[in-house]
Amino acid sequence: MISNLPIQLTVEKKKKSGKVIELPGTANTFVLCIGAGNFMNRVVDGKDKWIINAETTQIAKKVLRERLRLKLKPEFIICNISGNNFDLIDFRQFLQDTKGCEDIPLFVYTDFLTVEVRWELQKTGGIDDLITASITPEAFAEKLKTARRIRELSKKASTNSASLRRSSKYYINYFFKRTLDIAVAGTALLLLSPVFLLVAILIRLESKGPIFYISHRAGNGYKIFDFYKFRTMVVNADKLVSQLSHLNQYDATGKDPVFFKVSNDPRVTRLGAFLRNTSLDELPQLLNVVLGHMSLVGNRPLPLYEAATLTTDDYAGRFLAPAGITGLWQIKKRGQKNMSVKERINLDISYAENNSVLYDMWILANTPNALIQKDNV
Repeated sequence: MISNLPIQLTVEKKKKSGKVIELPGTANTFVLCIGAGNFMNRVVDGKDKWIINAETTQIAKKVLRERLRLKLKPEFIICNISGNNFDLIDFRQFLQDTKGCEDIPLFVYTDFLTVEVRWELQKTGGIDDLITASITPEAFAEKLKTARRIRELSKKASTNSASLRRSSKYYINYFFKRTLDIAVAGTALLLLSPVFLLVAILIRLESKGPIFYISHRAGNGYKIFDFYKFRTMVVNADKLVSQLSHLNQYDATGKDPVFFKVSNDPRVTRLGAFLRNTSLDELPQLLNVVLGHMSLVGNRPLPLYEAATLTTDDYAGRFLAPAGITGLWQIKKRGQKNMSVKERINLDISYAENNSVLYDMWILANTPNALIQKDNV
C-alpha cells in the first residue's frame, strides 16, 4: 500500500493478492482510505477493488482534486482514526464545499470505540457511520447501501426544495412556528435544568455508560442530524437489534418498510422504563429544537435504516414536514401495539399536508394525555 501518494501518477500497480491495491492511474472506480489501511480487507469484498491510500487529510484533498479533474470520484471514503489525530471537521467541510464530493459517503474506522471518541465524532457531524474491527464485508455493504440511499434522497429533497416556490403563507407559518419553538424550548430548558441534573445522576448511579443516547436521525428532507435522548437502554443496545428481530411487533418480512419496536424490550433498564413511560427521556430533544434540527411538533425523526426503506412516493411525503418531539401519531396511537406501519405513515403524511401553527397548538394541547403510556413499547 502506498502512502503520501504523488499527485501525478504514471504507473499502475496491483498486488497479486488482489485485495488492497495501490493507486491506479486510470481506474474508473476506486475507494479512498485515509490513514493506515490494514483493516480494508474487512470492508472491501471485491478482488478488483482499487484502493487509494493517503496518509493525511491534506494528501486526500489533493488526490480528490486530481481525480475530480479526470471526472473520477471515490465510491466512498474511510478515515482510520486509530492512533491518528485528523482534522475531520476541516475535511468534512472540504467535501461539502467541493463540487462533486457532496454525495460521497464518509465513514470513520477505529480499532476501539470509546465513549470519548463517539462524543467527539458526534460533534463533528457529516459522518455516515462508524465502523470498528468487528465489521464484515457484508455488514459494511449494508451500511454503504443505506448511506448512499440517504445521501441520494437528501440531495433530491434539497433540489426540490430549492426549485419550489414558497407562498407567503409558508413563510408566515414558518416564522411563527420557529418563534414558538425557540421561546418554549428555551424556557423549558432553563426551568427543567434541575430535572436534567437529577436524571443524569440517576442514570450514572444505575449503570455504566453515557448519560445521553446520541444517534443519527433523518428529519425534514432526509437531512441527517444528531438526535439526543437520555439513555434508557444498556450500552450498545443497537447491536442487539438483530438478536431481537423475531420479537419485532412490526412486519419484518420485507413486504413493508422496516420499523423496529419490541414490547417489554429486554434492553431497557429499570430506570429507563420509568423515563420512557413518563417521556422524560425525550427532554434532551429540546436542545435539538433550539438548534433548529427539530420542531416541538412534527413527524418523528427516523433511524437511518428505517428512513432508507421509505423511499417511494407513497412514503416520502412524510419527510416534507419538520421533525418533531411530538406529533399526530403520538397522540392518536401511542402505546397501541396493533398500530400498523401503514397507519403510522398515513398519520405522518396527514400532518405533513396539514401542518400549521394552529394545528401544532392543538397537538401540543393533546400531548399530555398521551404521555403516560398504556404499554411498555
